[in-house]
Amino acid sequence: MEKRFLIIDSNSVIHRAYHALPPLTTKKGEPVNAVYGFLLVFLKSVREFQPGYIAACFDVPGPTFRHKEYREYKATRPPTPKDLVPQIIKTKDILKSFSVPVFEKKGFEADDIIGTLVRRAQETERIIISGDKDILQLIGQGTEVYLLRKGVKDTVLYDEELFRKRFQGLKPEQVIEFKGLRGDPSDNIPGVSGIGEKTAINLLKSFGTINNLYREIKENTKRAQQLKPRIKKLLLQQEGEAVLSRLLASIKQDVAIDFDLERCRWDQYSRERAAGALQSIGFQSLVKRLPISQKEKKDLAKERNMKLW
Repeated sequence: MEKRFLIIDSNSVIHRAYHALPPLTTKKGEPVNAVYGFLLVFLKSVREFQPGYIAACFDVPGPTFRHKEYREYKATRPPTPKDLVPQIIKTKDILKSFSVPVFEKKGFEADDIIGTLVRRAQETERIIISGDKDILQLIGQGTEVYLLRKGVKDTVLYDEELFRKRFQGLKPEQVIEFKGLRGDPSDNIPGVSGIGEKTAINLLKSFGTINNLYREIKENTKRAQQLKPRIKKLLLQQEGEAVLSRLLASIKQDVAIDFDLERCRWDQYSRERAAGALQSIGFQSLVKRLPISQKEKKDLAKERNMKLW
């Protein structure tokens, strides 16, 4: 569709593909299993959603603004496997052959770039492709998330209604509130120690946000008086951790990047150029899955018109 904008959380998809697929190398011995898996997801998404625009967002190696707030942010994450680094570079090269622009910025994560594109492309219908549930906080009017749940084939398209059904009535914007209370071990976000998933959800159903929760506790409202003394004590003792964790979990939507939606037009794609890039690394089977380009569609239309006359 003309106004549909696919935004790819590239590092997330690449990592998911790397761990989901067995080792695969080119004739030169270069690892490409993550590249192959990424392309499976990419081509499936293009075929399914028929976008008018596409963009790919990447992380940049090195600390982000979140590390300045909390030095231990993502400290428990293992280093990127050595054979994955060149595959990230190769994926960017392949995307160039598809005329898909790459967006990234030092000091920020791909999530922040995605959030910024969502904010700046409000005239489009936005679909984010990701394997990371953090991105679900961006679901809202005009924005859906195509989430990889397991491997690269098990997917689900989340809108606000499905999100609320799957996450016990919470709203997408409450993802950051939930992580502020519960934390997130995968990113080493502390949360409030002693507050589990069930308690965090119940607190948010009652109070809505962390700010409102602490405001009512301090004002000793009737609703706050109903909290268990143990829970209230944990919250008061770790207010700083809750506020910090919410900040760490929040995706920025105002990163200063050079963005022009017209650069993301999918009709710039050349099937011939993309096929050459895939053949160069031995992905012959994927060449057969390449979509028809706009030029080819126009040529076919002209041919049909000529036959009619």
